[in-house]
Amino acid sequence: MSENRTEIITGAIVLVVALGFLVWAGRGMGIGADGGSYPLHASFRSIGGVVPGTDVRLAGVKVGTVTNVALNPKTFFADTTISVKNGVALPEDTVIAVTQDGLLGSNYIDLIPGGAIDDLKPGDEILDTQSAVSMLNLMLKFAGGGSGDGAGEGAQ
Repeated sequence: MSENRTEIITGAIVLVVALGFLVWAGRGMGIGADGGSYPLHASFRSIGGVVPGTDVRLAGVKVGTVTNVALNPKTFFADTTISVKNGVALPEDTVIAVTQDGLLGSNYIDLIPGGAIDDLKPGDEILDTQSAVSMLNLMLKFAGGGSGDGAGEGAQ
């Protein structure tokens, strides 16, 4: 009989720990965050691995997440929707950029506020975008001499 009680208590402890982990993970992803958020849109030539759930940061601080990424068949750009926490007022001339977290880190969205007087409103589009930089292409250009035009190669 004491073995059954021990198993039940151990199982209950495991369930409580698992539930605590799920709550912690949900808060880390912004689920159930207080204060709400508002959507903004942007179109990028290349988003380089940015997917829904990717962090949106302002001055290195997480202020939102990417909520949707879709290919626009007319422009061939990646139409992206981000969710920004209420209380974070961004000027109309804010720049949105795909940035990499270190040399081998993952990509995230960086917001660089401008100096405009008027702020973006929910559903507005950020027009000034900077696409992802391919580290592989940069390394290939560096290894190939940087010009990429073939001038001077094989000439004698």
